[in-house]
Amino acid sequence: MSSQDTAQVSGHAPRFTIRPVTMEQPWKWLAAGWSDLWRAPGVSLTYGALLTIASFCVSAGLFLSGLEYLLLPMIAGFMLLGPMLAVGLYEISRRHAHNEDVDLKSALFVKTRSPGQLAYIGVLLTLMILAWIRIATLLFALFFGTLEIPPLEEATQLLLFTLEGLSMLAVGTVVGGFFAAVVFSVSVVSIPLLVFHNVDAVTAILVSLRAVRDNLKAMIVWAWLVAMVTACGLATLFVGLIVTFPLIGHATWYAYRDLVQERH
Repeated sequence: MSSQDTAQVSGHAPRFTIRPVTMEQPWKWLAAGWSDLWRAPGVSLTYGALLTIASFCVSAGLFLSGLEYLLLPMIAGFMLLGPMLAVGLYEISRRHAHNEDVDLKSALFVKTRSPGQLAYIGVLLTLMILAWIRIATLLFALFFGTLEIPPLEEATQLLLFTLEGLSMLAVGTVVGGFFAAVVFSVSVVSIPLLVFHNVDAVTAILVSLRAVRDNLKAMIVWAWLVAMVTACGLATLFVGLIVTFPLIGHATWYAYRDLVQERH
């Protein structure tokens, strides 16, 4: 299919065309996201702070339950689920673009156009996270046999300073990269599309896949930027997510707006 192919829903049948973008465009999305972040900093930073608090709570729960070895897979899972968690930030950017009032309530309680279909995407992403955690556990068993998974500090030393650990990290990086690429391709456009349009999940996913396919080089740059900015937030023990998460969320809305054009 060419970039002029369209995805269609029976009944009301909105048609979506994928616009071509250059490799420089992702940097402009990031700049626009930064601008939006400071147009209503109280709302955007509070949104990021709530996510940071939730991350702390999940991490504390893992440690208190003796499941701290799941922390690294869960961090990877957070990156997979990120597009769904940023729905309120898409709404903030939309309101900025239309000069509408912005408040925390409108960000936390977004009236999406396709709530049921959005839930399907959420279930799909959750299943992929669970699959990734299971695969990570199997990889540990593959490289370390029946060795019981040690506490986080010992596990870190085991992974970084043994041949088996480095081999596991190499394989895990490849497998995790595959999961990340699939999730990125499926969700980069589909989730904003379902927030603002009454379409089905399959159509939204197909539009998202086409957006990545038709602008592959630019989307690789965008995926790299998302990963690097998010990693910076995670590396600060989640504190940096207060800024980095809303930054990427706002920028994603600009990516969606530039990539997708609706024609009736």
